[in-house]
Amino acid sequence: MENFIPNVGTWFWWIIAALLLIGELLMPGVFLLWLAVAAALTGIVDLVLGLGWQAEILTFAGFSLALVMASWKYVKRQRSPKSDQPNLNQRQMDYTGRHTTLLKAINNGAGRVRIDDSVWDVTGPELAQGTHVIVTGVSGSTLTVEAVN
Repeated sequence: MENFIPNVGTWFWWIIAALLLIGELLMPGVFLLWLAVAAALTGIVDLVLGLGWQAEILTFAGFSLALVMASWKYVKRQRSPKSDQPNLNQRQMDYTGRHTTLLKAINNGAGRVRIDDSVWDVTGPELAQGTHVIVTGVSGSTLTVEAVN
């Protein structure tokens, strides 16, 4: 092992980069991509400057840390994009304040309504079928309703 460590160099880092890229292809996510780029950059710096193995490891650690932190900021920004339709996949969140008619009477706190092309479970006070109601809240996929006065 003592003979191997001083002989790491440009090719070693490029081989590590290739292995990390293969690992990236085999596993989900994009974490290994940044380590592969860090290894490739370390190989380039070593080619230009002819670093010792200690400096190579520090260079790889520095590039890895910088690239992972930069990618984390990018991924964090991508996970919370601003949208003109923030409830696109949770359309029941847009139903608060909607008026509709009970499709099935509310008995024991549970009933059903039709909104647009969907039938929704509702909770609320005891009301007869056909009562006009307003949606006052949402809990998961169940709407809370009250009678319209």
